[in-house]
Amino acid sequence: MTVPMHADLSFHGDSELADGLVDMAVNVRQGTPPRWLAERLREAVAAVAAYPDPRPATGAAARVHGRPASEVLVTAGAAEAFTLIARAFSPRRAVIVHPQFTAPEAALRAAGRRVERVVLGGNFRLAPGAVPADADMVVIGNPTNPTSVLHPAGVIAALARPGRLLVVDEAFADCVPGEPESLAGRRGLPGLIVVRSLTKTWGLAGLRAGYVLAGAACVRAMERVRPPWAVSSPALAAVVACCGARARAEAARWAAGMGAERERLIAALNAIDGVAVTPGARASFLLLRICPGGRARHRTQAENTGLAGPGGRAGYGARVRAGLRAAGFAVRRGDTFPGLGPDWLRVAVRDRATNERFAAALRAVMRELA
Repeated sequence: MTVPMHADLSFHGDSELADGLVDMAVNVRQGTPPRWLAERLREAVAAVAAYPDPRPATGAAARVHGRPASEVLVTAGAAEAFTLIARAFSPRRAVIVHPQFTAPEAALRAAGRRVERVVLGGNFRLAPGAVPADADMVVIGNPTNPTSVLHPAGVIAALARPGRLLVVDEAFADCVPGEPESLAGRRGLPGLIVVRSLTKTWGLAGLRAGYVLAGAACVRAMERVRPPWAVSSPALAAVVACCGARARAEAARWAAGMGAERERLIAALNAIDGVAVTPGARASFLLLRICPGGRARHRTQAENTGLAGPGGRAGYGARVRAGLRAAGFAVRRGDTFPGLGPDWLRVAVRDRATNERFAAALRAVMRELA
């Protein structure tokens, strides 16, 4: 099914925020960066008179994933990585698997590339054969933003083939203890490009830090289309620090604790009449579908976008968001993600007390609007 090009690809969760609102919209870990990382950043700022040297950060990321430094490119966050991919390569048939983060498609379109969408329905699992065989670039998230779905590594790897670039957005891979479905260390898959971000776990959205893992030829192609010194010295220092043993142990502890809180929040939200959480969530956020006056169910692809099947009350999703804002909570609207409609919301997983207050607020709003 062709999905209308109605989604605002430039809309992001921070647009939902306002003074006085509890942030359930932005999927960045709160209380970050930790004190030890902030100190490393202050030290790096003190040395900004020198030009940035990416080699220590490149080596640190390479060691974490068991790859040579020639297969790592440190970037100013995942957004720069997607821009470099769009500029460096000229796919004839680029396919984006949606719903997912909109920056890859926006970057490809800005570079003048032709983009097609494969929109997943139901519970947003990738089915064999969903991607056209002649696609020479495929982009997919894992775990996927905004669905929180984690695809098996074998399913993603099966998309790789000679003559195709397979771009996997793993910005939230470290939300999953042990990262069992990550392809970051897979060197034998043709055309594989893995994008990683430090923004989410370490609270570095304002710093912009991440990296790309790919074959050496792909890395060189991306280097050729970027300006020199594209990543600042503080961002490079953050990559070194966050790839260290201390940071990785802390991230693993956080992922385990966040996962437990996520399961509690899922149970609380699923208990609200008219709310359904997308099953199998594995990242630090949840995708909710809301439905007035009854038990929500998950939909087909067409129903997800409101193009077919029984729809909700006109403007209902906006009314729920407005009710939550009146109660002091900001959530991420879903209808700017291709493949979703106005009755979808993305909600970040926070600490237990905040999650409980949010669930109570949503329950009250749903009762009021039913």
